[in-house]
Amino acid sequence: MSPPPENSAAGSTGPPDRQTLRLLERQLMSDPLVAETRFEPDSHEPRLLRALLDAGRYPDVVAAARVDVRWFTTGDFSIHYFENRNDDSLWECRWDRHPNAHNDRLHFHEPPTGAEISDLDLHSLHPLDVYSTAFEAIEQRIESLW
Repeated sequence: MSPPPENSAAGSTGPPDRQTLRLLERQLMSDPLVAETRFEPDSHEPRLLRALLDAGRYPDVVAAARVDVRWFTTGDFSIHYFENRNDDSLWECRWDRHPNAHNDRLHFHEPPTGAEISDLDLHSLHPLDVYSTAFEAIEQRIESLW
């Protein structure tokens, strides 16, 4: 796991941090909300960690839910939460750290569409702390659906 550099190269997220993705997979597999994890394209060259969430935790209006995690050696990341609704709509949000022109490197794409973006303030950029922040918000979201 690579600590985030103070000033990563502008405009680049860098290569996937496979060690961090594997750390996050172990954490996800121990989370009762997670039904299954998989690496894409595969476990030998992971670029994306996908967690399928337990549909039984959701009311019937949600057909499926998942979290896609990308983590880079620069310390940049994306944790993208999706709910596929039974009316064929999508509810989503995303915690991001990457170079961009739209606002701060560390930011949040607001639900329900992810189109509105706000600055994000995290007490730590350690992968397990970022994971905890995202999953606390996801659990609050599930509670609000009931």
